[in-house]
Amino acid sequence: MKLKQLVAAGAILSSASFANAAAQDSEFVVEDIRVEGLQRVALGAALTYLPVQVGDELNTFRVTQLIRSLYSSTHFENVEILRDGNTLVVRVSERPTISNIIFDGNDDIKDEQLQESLDGNGVRIGEPLDKTVLTSIENGLKDFFYSIGKYNADVTAIITPLPRNRVDLKLLFEEGDAAEIEQINIVGNEIFSDEELMDAFELQYDTPWWDFLSETRYQQQTLQGDMETLRNHYLNRGYLRFNVDSTQVSMTPEKSGIYIAMNVTEGEQYTISEVELVGDVLGHEEYIERVLPLTEGELYNQAEVTYTEEFISKYLGRFGYAYPTVTTVPEINDEDKTVKLTLSVDPGKRIYVNRIKFNGNVVTADSVLRQNVSQMEGTWLSNNLLESSKNQLSRLTYMEEVEFETVRIPGSEDKVDVNYNVKEQPSGSFNAGIGYGDRTKLSLQAGIQQDNFLGTGKRVGLNLSTVSYQRSAQITYNDPYFTIDGISLGGSLGYSEFDGSDFNVIQYNSKRWSIGANIGYPINEFNRINFGLTYSNVELFNRGYYEQTEQFYNQFTDGEDPDAAIKYDSYLASVSWSRSTLNRGLFPTAGSSQRASFSITTPNSDVNYFKTVFDGKWYFPLSRNQRWSFLTRVRLGYGNGYGDINGNEQILPFTENFTAGGSDSLRGFENNTVGPRGIFLGNSGTITGPDGELFPADPADATLSWSTRSLGGNAMVLGGVELIVPTPFVEEEMDNSVRTSLFVDVGNVWDTEFDYDYYRQFDIASTQDGELLDYSDWSLYRSSAGISVQWISPMGPMVFSFSKAIQQRDGDDARFFTFNIGQTF
Repeated sequence: MKLKQLVAAGAILSSASFANAAAQDSEFVVEDIRVEGLQRVALGAALTYLPVQVGDELNTFRVTQLIRSLYSSTHFENVEILRDGNTLVVRVSERPTISNIIFDGNDDIKDEQLQESLDGNGVRIGEPLDKTVLTSIENGLKDFFYSIGKYNADVTAIITPLPRNRVDLKLLFEEGDAAEIEQINIVGNEIFSDEELMDAFELQYDTPWWDFLSETRYQQQTLQGDMETLRNHYLNRGYLRFNVDSTQVSMTPEKSGIYIAMNVTEGEQYTISEVELVGDVLGHEEYIERVLPLTEGELYNQAEVTYTEEFISKYLGRFGYAYPTVTTVPEINDEDKTVKLTLSVDPGKRIYVNRIKFNGNVVTADSVLRQNVSQMEGTWLSNNLLESSKNQLSRLTYMEEVEFETVRIPGSEDKVDVNYNVKEQPSGSFNAGIGYGDRTKLSLQAGIQQDNFLGTGKRVGLNLSTVSYQRSAQITYNDPYFTIDGISLGGSLGYSEFDGSDFNVIQYNSKRWSIGANIGYPINEFNRINFGLTYSNVELFNRGYYEQTEQFYNQFTDGEDPDAAIKYDSYLASVSWSRSTLNRGLFPTAGSSQRASFSITTPNSDVNYFKTVFDGKWYFPLSRNQRWSFLTRVRLGYGNGYGDINGNEQILPFTENFTAGGSDSLRGFENNTVGPRGIFLGNSGTITGPDGELFPADPADATLSWSTRSLGGNAMVLGGVELIVPTPFVEEEMDNSVRTSLFVDVGNVWDTEFDYDYYRQFDIASTQDGELLDYSDWSLYRSSAGISVQWISPMGPMVFSFSKAIQQRDGDDARFFTFNIGQTF
C-alpha cells in the first residue's frame, strides 16, 4: 500500500467566531468593506474570496457563504465577521508559512517518500500550514508503521514559530523495533502439512541464523501475499472450493512478537469436464484451441486458467487489439466434482499508435532512440513490439532504465500515444587503469571511449596507453545505424610498440600498424552477424630464443643476418555472430549473451592462420527484485596455421597466441601468467641468448631449462562463476550504477601443436627457490577467488577488484590482490 494512501488528506472546516452577534441577527446593506489582519495576502486577493460587494444586503446566509469562501482559500487560520455601522469588518489571522520541513528518526521511510506524501496534502515549503491536516498525517504515518509490524511507533508533528508569521515543521519519528513472527499456524489442513504449505511463504519464523534472505518481521502486505500463495497452492491442484475462512493476528503484551493463525477449508478436488471458447477471437479459434493448456479430464488448475487468459490477451494484442477482455466462467458440478470452463473473449477495438514520444533523454537524440523501437507510428499497437522495443532500448549501454506506457487519446477510441520514459547513464568511459602486482608493481593506462557520441548513438574511442610493456594509440568508430535497416559500419586505426618481457610473455619486441573496417547485419531482435577485414604490418626484433618459436622464426630469418628484424603483412578476414537477451546493457541481472567469431588470414598474406573464439555469459536471478543474481561465464578459443608458404608449414604466430591472467580473465594474477612457458636447450656456457638462455654446442650434451614467463598457446579455456549481491550501505535505487560480486575464476591455456614429449629426454638444468623443477612446471595452472565492486561514475565505469589465488604452481607469479580503476566491462 502506498504511503499516500495511508496519510489522509483534507480537514474539516473549523467554526468561525463572531464578535458581534448583531452581524448575524441583523440584515443591513453593506456600504463599505474593511479587511483587517492581512500580512502576506494582498488586499485585492483577499477581496476576490468575498462573495459580498458594496451595495449587497448582508444576512445570516451570506455571512455563512463568506466564511466558507475565506476558509476555502487555504490562506486563513481564523476568521471573524464584525459590523461597524454599515461597514462590514472582516478580521482574519493568516496561516503561518512553512519555512522548513525536517524529518528526524525515520529509517523505514525515506525523506523523499515522506515529502511526496506531504506534497499530496499541500504541505510544502513556502505554502501556508493547515494545522488541521497534521493530525491526519500523524495518524496515517502511524497506520503505515503498524502495517509493517512496528506497533510501538509514534509520530509527532512539532511546530516552531518564527518571525514574520513563519514556522518550522518537524516530524519526529520513534519507529521502534518491528515485531518478529513467533509462530504461524494453519488450522484445518489435512491433505498438506504445515511445512509443505509454508515452504513458499515469504513470512517465516524460527529460521536458522544463516538464512539471511528470510523475512521474519511481520508485514501486513506480505501476509496478504502469503494468503494468496496458500490459496493458489490448493487451486492449482484442483481444490476449487478451498477457502481461507479467517485469519487471526495477535501480539505479545510487549508488542514485540506476532502469532498468526489461518483457518482453512480444503474441500475436494475437481476435474475439468469441458472447455468452451466463446466470443470473437478474430478467426484464430483453431490455433488458440490447439495451444491451450486446459484439457478435459485433467484436474482444475488456477495457474493454467490465468495463463490461458493472459495468453489469449497477448495473442490478440499482436494484431492491434490491445485491450481485450478475456473472462473464464466456471460452472461447478458438486455432485460429480467437475467444472465446465467457458472462456468468453471480447477483443474490443483495434488500437492504432498515434505518436511515439520519449521522455527523460537529455543527451540522446529522439531519432537515435526511435531507431531502436520496433513499434511504428500509424500501425497497430502490438504488445510484442512494445516489449521488444523496451528490451532493445534497455540493452543500450547508455540507458539505465526504460519504461513505457500507452495513453488513450481523448475523443478517440482507437488511438493511443506511446510514451517511453528513459533514464540515461554516463555513456563514456575514461578507461584509466591503475594496477598493482608483485612483479609489475604500479602500472598505468589511459583511454577515452564514448558509446553515445554527442547523443548520436555512435561509438567513438581514442585510446592512448603508455605502460611498462606497451605504448599504443588506437582510434575506433562504429555507427550502429548506418542505414535505417540497422546495418552498422565501423573501423579502426592503430599503432603499438610492445615489449613481451614486461608483459609476462617471452622475450620479444614488436611494432604493429593496423587498419580495419567492419559491417554488421541484424538477423532479428536478438541476433546479429558481422564481417570485418583488417590489414596489419608487424615487425619483430630483439627476440629471444625458445624452442616453441623457432619454427615460426625460421621461415623469415635471413641467413646472412639472423638477428635482423622480421617483418610480415597480413589481411585478416573475420565473421562473427552475437546474440543477446540481457535485460540491460550494463549491469544485467537476467538473460544471456553469446558471441562466436572466426577469423582467417587471406592466402596472399605473409602468414596463414585462423582463430575461433566463443564467449558466453548466463545470468540467473535468485530473488524477485533481482538484487541477488548468479552469473556463469565461459570463454573458449582455438587457433592454428593452414597450408604452407615457400615450403614452410604454417603455424599460429606466437604473437597471436591466447594468453590468460589479469582483470579480464583470471583476476588475482598478473597479465599472461597462465599457460605454457618458453623452454630452451643449453649446456655449460657455449652460447648465451638475449634473455639469458643457453644454446647447446652439442645436442647430446643439452640440458633443459625454461623461462618464468608464459608463451601462451593456441587453445584456451576460461570460465568463472559470480554471485551478484546487494552492495552494502548503498540504496536499491543505485543498483544500476553500483555492483558488488563474489567470484571464482578458473582457466588454462595449452599449445596443442608443440611436441613436449620429445624434450623429456633431456636433463633438467635449472632450479628455482632451491628446489628441482619437474616437467609439470612447463605449464602454469591458475584459479582465483575474490570480490569485485563496479561503479558507473559521472566520468564512466570503474572497477575495484580484490582477489586472491586459490591454486598456483609457484608463488612468485601469484598476485594476491588487484586494484583496477576504469576497466571497461
